[in-house]
Amino acid sequence: MKTTPQGRFHPLFVSLGLALALGASSVSAASSANDWQDEAKDAWIDGKAESMLMVNTNLNNFDINTDVEQGVVILTGKVDTELDKSLASGLVRQIDGVSEIKNELTVSQPASQSAELGQAVVDTKVSAALKTSLLLNPDISGTNIDVSVNDGVATLSGEVKSDAARDLAVLMAENAQDVERVIDELDVEGNA
Repeated sequence: MKTTPQGRFHPLFVSLGLALALGASSVSAASSANDWQDEAKDAWIDGKAESMLMVNTNLNNFDINTDVEQGVVILTGKVDTELDKSLASGLVRQIDGVSEIKNELTVSQPASQSAELGQAVVDTKVSAALKTSLLLNPDISGTNIDVSVNDGVATLSGEVKSDAARDLAVLMAENAQDVERVIDELDVEGNA
């Protein structure tokens, strides 16, 4: 460091050193704040995933564990069928902020037994997953929507608040796993 003729450090270099030290500490503080925000977001996603799995009556959520690391949801534990495994992923995939799902669930029944469960069970699971999705979507308010699935054909009936809510509900049904076609019997409030 440069000194003045009197042997002291030059004020400009002292100021520069202080600025660098303060800058480094503010970067550290910002990094700590980001870490805290990321951890809070992961905790929120984890709570939402557990809640979503809990309200679905087709899954035994006590055998499913969720962990979240930087938006990646890790599902561990065991389920009865491959369909249950897919259903768990499908439900969690709908949560805002989920970047990836690592489904490490083990299936307790062999695939041959799962296949024997038949289309009726598949339809029941799809119906439950879709109803849960509609209920949890704040833009739809799915409490007045009935969902039935028969041979991969989903029928939506009941009442929604707007044309936009109707369109979103139909779109969600069309994009649901194992739904081949959607029948829209929804009424818009005030148009019935």
